[in-house]
Amino acid sequence: MDIPLDYPTLRVIWWGLMGVLLIGFAVSDGFDLGVASLLPFVARTDGERRMVINTIGPTWEGNQVWFILGGGAIFAAWPFVYAVSFSGFYLAMFAVLAALILRPVGFKYRSKRPSKAWRAGWDWALFVGGFAPALVFGVAVGNVLQGIPFRLDSDLRATYEGGFFGLFTPFTLLSGLLSVAMLVTHGAAWLTLKAEKGPVRERARAFGTISALAAMILFAAGYAFAALGGLGYRLEGAADLAGASNPLRSSTVAAPGAWLDNFGVYPWMWIAPAAGFLGMAGALLGIRAGREAPAFLGSSVAALGIISTVGLSMFPYILPSSIDPRSSLTVWNASSSHMTLFIMLLVTIVFLPIVLAYTAWAFKVMWGRSTVGALTTNPDLY
Repeated sequence: MDIPLDYPTLRVIWWGLMGVLLIGFAVSDGFDLGVASLLPFVARTDGERRMVINTIGPTWEGNQVWFILGGGAIFAAWPFVYAVSFSGFYLAMFAVLAALILRPVGFKYRSKRPSKAWRAGWDWALFVGGFAPALVFGVAVGNVLQGIPFRLDSDLRATYEGGFFGLFTPFTLLSGLLSVAMLVTHGAAWLTLKAEKGPVRERARAFGTISALAAMILFAAGYAFAALGGLGYRLEGAADLAGASNPLRSSTVAAPGAWLDNFGVYPWMWIAPAAGFLGMAGALLGIRAGREAPAFLGSSVAALGIISTVGLSMFPYILPSSIDPRSSLTVWNASSSHMTLFIMLLVTIVFLPIVLAYTAWAFKVMWGRSTVGALTTNPDLY
């Protein structure tokens, strides 16, 4: 079969699509995680907490589609990346999944009993289900930026030489806190948009102001760490863009500060960090001014910019190795075959617009503010 797109082009397309799926997850399910993280703090009565839960109740399940799509895309398009990351981050992934499982259980069981202790326990379970994934996802990104302790043998079998507690370093914790601040801001903006005007909305504005300021400070600190802290890897010699996927055929060396090289070579990439800062500033101003839609748009743009900054700074790397740079995985050496990427692209072209259209329709149908009063008239609410 004659494939109309060459191998390097398809590899770059799928690298971009992986970024789109991660951004889609952060923008859609991100406000769910942010709202859950805020639940015990912005809502103080049982009615207020039920109202907060119902701001995300109709859509959270659909939003998790992006998480599933992202995992599936990594498995199919980047098998080496899937093998190394899911084995190396196994305990962290298990912790995330356990926390995410608390959400549906908490939503379904919280209101089954009138006991205050019962409901308070599930409220904190929902908090864990929002805060823990937000933190661990950020820690994982920080680990990717500083390099993963793995090596590949001559048969391309990966050996991970790190431990669970080794994932937590000053830089990775900074990345985790940035992720939490970004998603809490997104969740606060969502609450100002969806919750009725009253004490919950005002508390969300207060927390959103703090988290937006924290996100900008942490994003700037991350940039300083990358510039001064010696993060980065670089290819030695020209990469084989169209060669078969084999990480051991390329040569990588640790290069302090190299994560900023792409911004010097391609100045247009500065759009990404600018979007991160300006989007978060827009969210902050929108939250403070009571402009709900601009605030939520700003927090969405901030998530897009922050995640894009990571991807663009690392290109062409996806998973660098901190103990054996030669084993590092890049866009050019870790993908599936040419034919596989092309067939997957055709499927994506057909089904991704359907997913987007259905998502937009679902949000339109279920749009409207959640109110405490509705809890007494609608038995289907949480």
